[in-house]
Amino acid sequence: MDEVKVVVAHSERATLQVGDVFLKIDSDQTNIDVEVEAIALAPIPTPQILWRRPPVLALARVPGMALGKLGEPSPASPAAWAAAGAAIRTLHDAPLPPWPGGNLDDITEHLDSECDWLISSGTLPADLVKRNREVAEAALRPWTPAFTHGDLQITHVFVENDQVTGVIDWSEASQGDRHFDLATLTLGHEEVLPDLLAGYGTDVDVDVIRGWWSLRSLRASRWLVEHGFDPNSPGCEFDVLRARM
Repeated sequence: MDEVKVVVAHSERATLQVGDVFLKIDSDQTNIDVEVEAIALAPIPTPQILWRRPPVLALARVPGMALGKLGEPSPASPAAWAAAGAAIRTLHDAPLPPWPGGNLDDITEHLDSECDWLISSGTLPADLVKRNREVAEAALRPWTPAFTHGDLQITHVFVENDQVTGVIDWSEASQGDRHFDLATLTLGHEEVLPDLLAGYGTDVDVDVIRGWWSLRSLRASRWLVEHGFDPNSPGCEFDVLRARM
């Protein structure tokens, strides 16, 4: 009998694995609504939806292995990263999903609130936060909306034989800034960015990607701390921020 494995669990959601089936349990069913619709719309490989019985969504395992893990060197080849870049470009060039994403004013307000907390709580030195807030400014500009995954972490893209076999976890998909997806996938893995862009294309502003590295790390740190994760682990968010100094 297959054992039950806890893939991720916190107060908002949990994902369990039983054999080749993943069970996603979410306290907010609108997240699952987005995931189901985004999977149907995305023009790239996605998990097969087996069934849905709120609050549970059952998905089939995608073949292959993840591109890597935050804090560890990526085991994927340059060709695999290029294939990921090509797949992401296909997604970004697809027709927009019918629901909007975050707006610039809300993103900026949230960023400044998180920076204030990081400094006032003593979680990070003020000069480190202020320097990364300056770097993040490059991302805070108008953008042409694209069909974005919204949470394109390195563990969410699977490859096999240098081909993308599946992209998972679509609950944050929306109309968004394509640079955000590229930055999220390469967070903590700056060395693979040239390989990713070899497949994606060269019409990318690397300074904007760097801005999103800082912005995402600043905005995510308090949530990670409060939900039992450690952004100070080697190669993770705090190291990303320190690399900008």
